[in-house]
Amino acid sequence: MKRRRFLEIVPLAVAGHCCRAALGGSVAAALGGCIGEPSSGPVDIKWDRDVDPRCGMVISDRRFAAQVRAPGGKVAKFDDIGCAIFWLAQQPFTEETPQLEYWVADYRSGAWIDARRAHYLAGKKSPMGYHFAALAVAEDGTIAYPEMKARIVARGK
Repeated sequence: MKRRRFLEIVPLAVAGHCCRAALGGSVAAALGGCIGEPSSGPVDIKWDRDVDPRCGMVISDRRFAAQVRAPGGKVAKFDDIGCAIFWLAQQPFTEETPQLEYWVADYRSGAWIDARRAHYLAGKKSPMGYHFAALAVAEDGTIAYPEMKARIVARGK
């Protein structure tokens, strides 16, 4: 059975004798909304399949992942905050660009947090060896994004 015919028949079976066109269209619209990525916010990472555009490594460690949504909506996914920092430095926009969205995974919970507002704990073994883990809440020994970024840039690629 073709998809279009399925979308016309299924609502009738579920809803009884309602208008075929109205139900078919509403189901198609509802299903159509599930296709593709959202236009803002972080996206799902396909662990062990998505590749960091800077270093070319597969993104596997959920504790250190980062994402940048560039102006225009395209999302770049990273295995380490250091890769995101160096990748951003090579783009025609900056992290201060109003349309730019920038997240890092919280080291403990895995929740996405704004990378520029996160608190960073040095000394954690990260995939690319930049050794910073992000936390949503400040703890003893954490530093703010600008200091973490300065340390990574000073260290170099």
